[in-house]
Amino acid sequence: MIAFWATAGVLSAAAAILILFRAAQAAARVEPADTTSVFYRRQLAEIGDLADRGLIGEGERRSAEIEAGRRLLAATDQPLEAWSTSPSRAPVLIAAVAAPALALALYLGLGSPGMADQPFSGRVAKWLASNPASLAPPEMAAVLDKLTKERPNDPDGYRFLALADGASNNPAGAVRALKHAVRLAPQRSDLWEMLGEAQVFRAGGELTDEAKQAFAETLKLDPKNVAARFHLARARIKAGDKAGGVADWQALLADMPPSDPRRDALQQAIAQAQGAPAPPAGLSGDQMTAVRGMVAGLAQRLAASPDDPAGWVQLVRAYAVLGETAKRDAALSDARARYAAKPDVLAELAKAAATEPMQRESGR
Repeated sequence: MIAFWATAGVLSAAAAILILFRAAQAAARVEPADTTSVFYRRQLAEIGDLADRGLIGEGERRSAEIEAGRRLLAATDQPLEAWSTSPSRAPVLIAAVAAPALALALYLGLGSPGMADQPFSGRVAKWLASNPASLAPPEMAAVLDKLTKERPNDPDGYRFLALADGASNNPAGAVRALKHAVRLAPQRSDLWEMLGEAQVFRAGGELTDEAKQAFAETLKLDPKNVAARFHLARARIKAGDKAGGVADWQALLADMPPSDPRRDALQQAIAQAQGAPAPPAGLSGDQMTAVRGMVAGLAQRLAASPDDPAGWVQLVRAYAVLGETAKRDAALSDARARYAAKPDVLAELAKAAATEPMQRESGR
């Protein structure tokens, strides 16, 4: 490492000396150069060439030649000036040599010149030999990326890589890994479902055409898949078919077992689509925990991608239903400030804030 910095310093100083040497040579040639008259003589020749090719008329040629000749005479009458530079280049040379020397001295005093290089491949090998439970998500993603290259025909390897990329806040990497997985195992509905969810997450909650295609493939293989049915029904509502989308959600709700923790979130989505407050049924402790977790996830998503009017309306309504007035008011204030110029959004926010709190059973 020391050799590298010493070489870099010497090369920097040599480059600076070469530049100054060339500048000194240019400054030594102080002969005046008559470039102005050359320019106007060339312009006169070009005017004649344009006229010979018929691109300008005779009158235009004459006036242009008169103007160029006038400027040529004016330039000829002016005295020529030689170009010169400042004779003192010593400070520049001293600074050019001192800068790398000072950098090297600071590195020797404050850095770690004895530390060995740590190439990325070496770090990956070390992580590969470590306990997987001790690795951070980006480290696990790097290990799995290496393993998938060694075993490129294993769809589960890409599935685990997608999970690691997702935990590393790399949704693009997760989508890329899952596309590999579905190419290897197109008959697996779980991989298509994960691909659709990853594409929705990468798009900030938007249901893209690629995500809809992934969920459609999921339903071909698993007609009862909850996530695919939910998102495709949401796509129908967003496309303008509210009645059809809500009907699909209600059919999904009827197929879900009573113990499914996703039922309450689906009921809330149905109520929101219909413009009604969330159902006032009491929730168990576990169900309430799940609901609060989903609301917290929505708040985190809006903090990262705040340009989502429907999301803010949903967050304000959720806080109102849960009876968390302080969080409701804070979210409402942020949303009003963001959409102050959009009265339709402000009206939806006011309506959401006025939603009645959920009635809870006694003893819960």
